[in-house]
Amino acid sequence: MNNNEIEKMNERKPYVIACIPAYNEERSIAAVILEAEKHVDKIIVCDDGSTDHTAQIAERMGATVIKHEKNMGYGAAITTLLRKALELGADIAITLDADGQHNPNQIPQLVKPIIEGKADIVIGSRFLQTLKEKIPTYRKLGIKTITRLANITTKLGITDAQSGYRAYSQKALQNIAPKLTETGMGVSLQILEIASQANLKITETPITIRYDVEKPSKKNPLAHGAELLMTLIKLVALERPLIYIGIPSAASLITGIALTTYLIWLFNKTRYFSVPIALVALGALFLGTILATSAITFHALITISKKLEQGQNPRTRESRTT
Repeated sequence: MNNNEIEKMNERKPYVIACIPAYNEERSIAAVILEAEKHVDKIIVCDDGSTDHTAQIAERMGATVIKHEKNMGYGAAITTLLRKALELGADIAITLDADGQHNPNQIPQLVKPIIEGKADIVIGSRFLQTLKEKIPTYRKLGIKTITRLANITTKLGITDAQSGYRAYSQKALQNIAPKLTETGMGVSLQILEIASQANLKITETPITIRYDVEKPSKKNPLAHGAELLMTLIKLVALERPLIYIGIPSAASLITGIALTTYLIWLFNKTRYFSVPIALVALGALFLGTILATSAITFHALITISKKLEQGQNPRTRESRTT
């Protein structure tokens, strides 16, 4: 946030919106809204295709409810919420879970760094203090592994890349909300990647979290980890496609050419045509060609996208130089 934005926010009370993604949370949604409304000006709930009374309870509690006709995923719900918060002119948007894992009374400590102009995004970290509830070992290992990998790609140096308890300034919403595409749990990583590219200021604050409220449907660590890992791979590959897609492409093409050369040499020497070698060579050449085409295409699209974001349309620029 620049000085003018901070001064304007200080002149008036910031407009804070709580954004709550919810899927079949009829047992806990009322309590979360009741606690959250003490610290925010408005509450938006995205009912992500619930089959219970989540939406009706949220509406009765005074929240604005946006309904997805079918379950589209956590990322889709977060995208809907952040875009709505931006549309409503939120100075600060808070995302927190509907199942009671996050303590709504910790909202003020997430909001404070943004009001003071010290951050554009504040992440509630589970690893900055001793928690009341111990994180399950498998969960802790998974979070730390994903966080370490995320830090390698984003250079942010955060401690909890998977925390869904976050605060976003209006500047952060403007940069992030329109660009979100992830529909699953990987949205948390995509947000960090976008924030890193936009040079947004990110800080963390310690939070407590409850694991005794988790539903059985949420406990699938292998699928969860695989989804996050695939998101990371995708984000990394798209960030530098000529390196992360181009190198495997070159390796595949070299393998295909080498095998083809050997196949020709073998045939000339023995008059024996090896079908298995031919199939492997053909497959390697085909894969290498596909990867090379993808790398070049992604690189071109990313270059054009960045120029457009900077207000430098390539065609306009070309016409000016000719």
